[in-house]
Parts: sequence; C-alpha cells; structure tokens
Amino acid sequence: MSGQPRKRLEVEELGDIAVVNFLDKKILDEQNIQLIGEQLFALVDNDKKKKIVLDFSNVDYLSSAALGKIIALNNKVKKEGGKLVLCKIKEDIKEVFTITRLDKLIKIVDDQQAALQAAS
Repeated sequence: MSGQPRKRLEVEELGDIAVVNFLDKKILDEQNIQLIGEQLFALVDNDKKKKIVLDFSNVDYLSSAALGKIIALNNKVKKEGGKLVLCKIKEDIKEVFTITRLDKLIKIVDDQQAALQAAS
C-alpha cells in the first residue's frame, strides 16, 4: 500500500463553518482514529477553521480513543476562540457522551441546522 492514506472525513464549507461528515460507520481502529485526528486537527491548524460541526449521522460505533480525539479537537478549537458542535449522534453513542459528561463540555444538538446556528 502506497500513496495517500484514505480520507476518513468529508468536509463541506458553509460560510466560515466547516461541516465534517465521517466516512466510517465504525471508528474503532487505532490507525483510522489517528488519521481522523490528524485530518480534524489540520482543519484548525492548516485551514484556520474556528467553527466546526461534526456530523455523526454515518457513525454507528465510536471507541474511547476516538472520544479522546474529539476532546483534543474541542480544546484546540476553544484555544483559537472557536466553537465545536456535534450533531446527529445515534442514541447509544450519545449515551457515552452523557455518561462521560462530555455533553457538558461539548455542545451536542440533534440536527445540522441547529448545529450551524450553534456554531455561528
């Protein structure tokens, strides 16, 4: 295997907001999580995005390592004076955010429209 690592995210720019869709249904594999983290951090570091919406409509499973990347991204975005908003999270994944109290740390809304409003 050579060349570029496969993209794990699809990023759509709506004004100054980057809307990120995950391409993987299961975010469990350490290598994929590493790539996702790098691609997410690059939005802030390289593309200078301060408002990011993560759309989880495609995601069925999320590992705790993936949660770690989301927390790190949230810290990075906040440091830049921006906002991170999550949307369309399936119930069992949302439960993990609630149990770990991440729902207190990171804004979670139901749909993308609400997320865009919360991010702007």
